Amino acid sequence: MSITEKGIIGEIVAQDYRAAEVFKNHSIDFCCQGNRTIEEACAKHNIETSAFVTELNEKLNTQAATGEPDYKTWPADLLADYVEKKHHRYVEEKTPVLKQYLDKIASVHGGRHPELLEIKDHFYASAGELAKHMKKEELILFPFVRKMVASNGREIAEPHFGSVSNPIQAMMAEHEVEGERFREIVKLSNNYTPPADACNTYKVTFALLKEFEEDLHLHIHLENNILFPQAVAMEKKLMQKQA
Repeated sequence: MSITEKGIIGEIVAQDYRAAEVFKNHSIDFCCQGNRTIEEACAKHNIETSAFVTELNEKLNTQAATGEPDYKTWPADLLADYVEKKHHRYVEEKTPVLKQYLDKIASVHGGRHPELLEIKDHFYASAGELAKHMKKEELILFPFVRKMVASNGREIAEPHFGSVSNPIQAMMAEHEVEGERFREIVKLSNNYTPPADACNTYKVTFALLKEFEEDLHLHIHLENNILFPQAVAMEKKLMQKQA
């Protein structure tokens, strides 16, 4: 695969997830803001475009595959199942652990490091919104995706939300909000770097926050750049058959 400055970031990462590492290293959002070209993202981040494209091509053309699943080949219902069982479950399991740790370090270290109070507030807000967001996917969007796949091209009843694009646009807008919250957490935590006086709990909390953000990035990437486009294309195909 040869990349140019006109390549769409989300599409590139969907084709080869190894590209995500290069975007991450340059603080370029490939999930929530994956609909931009490389040229646009480089301009925003004051990165020399041709050098970035060279780095990205070298990464994809010389490094052996990492064993990451080829998600773009998965059918939409399998992707929905995977997101729900792996990424939704991860959020549900890690949220109470992180809340407990953030409460502790904010209480103990918040006087010397007031940014911890802001980090805690951002995470609590994100956790609450993600819980509602995931339920909407599990109860509204994903069942309809599975229904379209199971129809095998046969006519299905129009959902109460009209086009599948409607909940998808809502989900993508919510993804952007959570992406921005974590960008703030990254800034406040100095890219998850504990200060010199950090205790072990402090260090563990920052490591878990970083892991949580990385999981969220993959979670959003799978939806925005692979599952959602598949769902829109599938609905369009069904409508053409039923016309």
